[in-house]
Amino acid sequence: MKAGVSVGGLLAAGLVLVAVAGSFAYLELPLAGLFSGRVAGEAAGFAGRFFPPDLEPDFLARVGQAALETLAISLLSTLLAALAGAALALPAAGREGSKGCGARAVARFVLNLLRSIPELVWATLMVLAAGLGPFAGTLALALHTTGVLGRLFAEALENAPPGPAEALAGSGAPALVAFLYGTLPLVAPQWLSYALYRWEMNIRMAAILGFVGAGGLGALLYYSLSLFQETRAGTVILAMLAMTIAVDAASAWLRRMQG
Repeated sequence: MKAGVSVGGLLAAGLVLVAVAGSFAYLELPLAGLFSGRVAGEAAGFAGRFFPPDLEPDFLARVGQAALETLAISLLSTLLAALAGAALALPAAGREGSKGCGARAVARFVLNLLRSIPELVWATLMVLAAGLGPFAGTLALALHTTGVLGRLFAEALENAPPGPAEALAGSGAPALVAFLYGTLPLVAPQWLSYALYRWEMNIRMAAILGFVGAGGLGALLYYSLSLFQETRAGTVILAMLAMTIAVDAASAWLRRMQG
């Protein structure tokens, strides 16, 4: 048995190496050139053009406004997605009388569809539908995150013990009351953790979606790069980094408070 596992492991490792080598050959990537002194010097020179960052007050005010816009996009999209995901998670998990009926299949299909389309594709579609600006970015993130959170919420519901809700329903409580008092307290901590984690991800994606016209720091970064204003782009990148660190810290604090 051990010999078989060893041979299988070696075979798998060999296949991976062949696949990696084949990928480099197919893509014609100059791997050796990436580690040359010339490339290292060019990379250092390129990075140096972003420093020192532009600290002009007028530009910093624009960066602050764009940062607030990015934060608002991430918060609103996550909140909308959490509400919509929770609504779709109930039938997707077969709860509240939807087990075994077409509602479960429809809900699962909708969740799969929403999360299978990347945020950038959603953003492009929303820009075409709603125009440039933060509204398109909020819709794009909300749609994709609904699919992700809805699936996670449904799995939490499926793993929750049905006993408390069934006991309430058996005593004559309405289905909504049975869910609110029998099931929701069991899954609420997990749902909150999932929502906070997706908020951390959405703050990053909200900054990126600006490249397709969805507003926020991404739009300001794209504008600066398109005009070859590297020092201003460096300021925006540092603002993105600071915002990500702040949101990560806030999310971790909220999870500790929850625990």
